[in-house]
Amino acid sequence: MAEPGALRNAESNCLIVSCHPLKDSLCHHLVGRVEAGLEAGGVAYEHLDLYERGFEAALTAAERSSYFGDFDGGAIGGETARLKRMETLILVFPTWWFGMPALLKGWFDRVWAPGVAFDNVPETGAITPALADLRYCLAITTLTSPWKIDRLFLRQPVKRVLKGAILKGCAPQAAFEMLSLYGVAALDEARLEGFCRKIDRAVAQVS
Repeated sequence: MAEPGALRNAESNCLIVSCHPLKDSLCHHLVGRVEAGLEAGGVAYEHLDLYERGFEAALTAAERSSYFGDFDGGAIGGETARLKRMETLILVFPTWWFGMPALLKGWFDRVWAPGVAFDNVPETGAITPALADLRYCLAITTLTSPWKIDRLFLRQPVKRVLKGAILKGCAPQAAFEMLSLYGVAALDEARLEGFCRKIDRAVAQVS
């Protein structure tokens, strides 16, 4: 097993994207569990903490005006290049108001761009997938609400967007798994450890 963190700067095709403003948050704890699993398996990875990076969520005027032409992604060129070479994407984030946090939504808006994640078809307005190398996406999220509201009443809106819209449009070949931890305001150690074991099993699939 590699020393903790030893694989973080190695050439990798696995990216963790996390999004929570508090360093002592449950989400950061879950990121640590993901990293430990990857390191135990000898998997090189990169971790993009959107808050720590100071990522700007808003699509710029230049980006939007070039969206259906020659996309101007110069301001985020490093992020788009990184996304293009990834085979595994692991997202760790809280679900707020049954949606993604603003920074994570902005990451999709700006980085999953034309010529990067998909290509425009001007004649029809449709898009064709461009992330041919992406093979697996794991989404790990926390919710204060009980599972019934998310699953039965709202039919898992975040999962439907990630799987049915974003991945289907940009990387339909990628396998998708979502792990949702509900009722975190009343979370106990036993339930947390049970959820972490689910993370361990999912991360063990990454090679």
